[in-house]
Amino acid sequence: MSETKTLHAAFADHIANALDALVAAGTLPAGLNRAAVTVEPPRDASHGDLATNAAMVLAKPAGMNPRALAEAVVAELAKIPEVTEASIAGPGFINLRLAPAAWLAELVAIAALGADYGRSAMGGGTTVNVEYVSANPTGPMHMGHCRGAVVGDALAALLEYAGHKVTREYYVNDAGAQVQVLARSVHIRYREALGEAVGAIPEGLYPGDYLVPAGQALAAEFGDRYVTAPESEWLVLFRTRAVAAMMEMIRSDLALLGIEHEVFASEAELQASGKVDEAEAWLRAHDLVYDGILEAPKGKTPEDWEPVELPLFRSTKFGDDQDRPIRKSDGTWTYFGADLAYHFQKAQECDALVDIWGADHAGTVKRIKAAVAAMTGAEGQDGKPGKPKPFEVKLVQMVQLLRDGEPVKMSKRAGTFVTLADVVREVGKDVVRFTMLTRKPEAQMDFDFAKVVEASKDNPVFYVQYANARIASSLRKGQAEGFTPSADNLALLGDEEQGLVKLAAQFPRLVEAAAAAREPHRVAFFLGDLAAAFHSYWNLGNDRPDKRFIVASDATLTGARLFLALQIGQLLRNGLALLGVEAVEEM
Repeated sequence: MSETKTLHAAFADHIANALDALVAAGTLPAGLNRAAVTVEPPRDASHGDLATNAAMVLAKPAGMNPRALAEAVVAELAKIPEVTEASIAGPGFINLRLAPAAWLAELVAIAALGADYGRSAMGGGTTVNVEYVSANPTGPMHMGHCRGAVVGDALAALLEYAGHKVTREYYVNDAGAQVQVLARSVHIRYREALGEAVGAIPEGLYPGDYLVPAGQALAAEFGDRYVTAPESEWLVLFRTRAVAAMMEMIRSDLALLGIEHEVFASEAELQASGKVDEAEAWLRAHDLVYDGILEAPKGKTPEDWEPVELPLFRSTKFGDDQDRPIRKSDGTWTYFGADLAYHFQKAQECDALVDIWGADHAGTVKRIKAAVAAMTGAEGQDGKPGKPKPFEVKLVQMVQLLRDGEPVKMSKRAGTFVTLADVVREVGKDVVRFTMLTRKPEAQMDFDFAKVVEASKDNPVFYVQYANARIASSLRKGQAEGFTPSADNLALLGDEEQGLVKLAAQFPRLVEAAAAAREPHRVAFFLGDLAAAFHSYWNLGNDRPDKRFIVASDATLTGARLFLALQIGQLLRNGLALLGVEAVEEM
């Protein structure tokens, strides 16, 4: 990445230098922790261009009055050539007003950094495992999976852009009862492929036609060998082949969204490898698992419930409301026990973990977070409890599919739901991906087929894409008329144009904040704001020809405005790339 500094990074350095000067002068004590010092736009734009809380956060540890410290900091910051005004607000907040040249220089920085404008080293190369989708391998992807898939994939890209090393992981739940049901469902399709009239698929099995090819493949390979054979002879084989076929379908569905995982972790392989037993042994050695009896379930009488001794994880030590069994009474693993072992394995290979789950799993968040806290913070280098590795679970609400406001009928092929592939093929990858990020993942979402392709400002996908297309059109027109984007006369840009630059300059900060919060939707929100600001400026030219990007009578002004347009387009492309969305140039 280029050494060119963005405006906010440069002013973070300016503030650090000002504080260093106060330390050298004896005004501030040396060694103060400055981690909480920030530089950002003030909440009220009328207060200035940038604000810092340096005096507020350092006054107490320095043993100083915040306003007195602020006055000392302001005296240093006022020496910076780009600062036209440095003032104190309230008890010690510092507001800065910058010369227009500072903002115009940021346009040059955008041009110099190009696709790296916004890229950050904040992550410091720390490794983050992002596990997302992880749908049961029992059928094609449906729109219930789509939102989590897009959120996880965009988050992974965002974390990489912010300086982390990211592993994209899919946890294949291929060891539970659902894959046994899948095997039995495929057996019916296998018999059907051999000419048997199987009739309606029995209740409790998977009815979708997507299992027909799997049944046909088994029939072609094994003939009628397993038609009348007892289940014990074919269940494992059919389960293995069916899961493989479903995972191939799932990978294909995800590819339609431009999503690829580096790691597919198998629950069945995890258990067969003994990793779950290793996790239990480790937890017992650290007194985090013990043999005990659960309290009777609420509402049950003693006659309805038989106390059984089970291995219990001490999750109440970490905020859960009760200790949780990791095995069932028959010795098999509970879902929690298997998930605990899976996270035990993941946590050994990364610095931080993020799971993207459907909102229907909200009830298990507390216990799995307790488990990860226990396993990663149980013992530090000195033998004392260590600091748990960062672990977050992001819950994603379901998506309601509509067509002109009416619920969409289910897919005939899938049997019980609308497939992701059907939706992507109808409206396109970019529309699906951007739309999934236009609301916070924990908020309910309606996906209306008519509205997501509507060419209007009420459709955020169209509005952002259209801004980039308008920019591309202006650049093509300028080239055709002999005009070239130029940074030579940026001082000709007025307040309206500088307003666009001020908004664009927030992108690097936004990337870091969104990555730290694990919230990729913030990028989509920013793009919406930037597109709206661009369109507002563009519309000025409808009534005022002197405000158009191309002013035929003024080549120098036209060159400056085209340079501005080129850099706003760069920002749109950078943000869209993080979301996995193409920046189209014609619409």
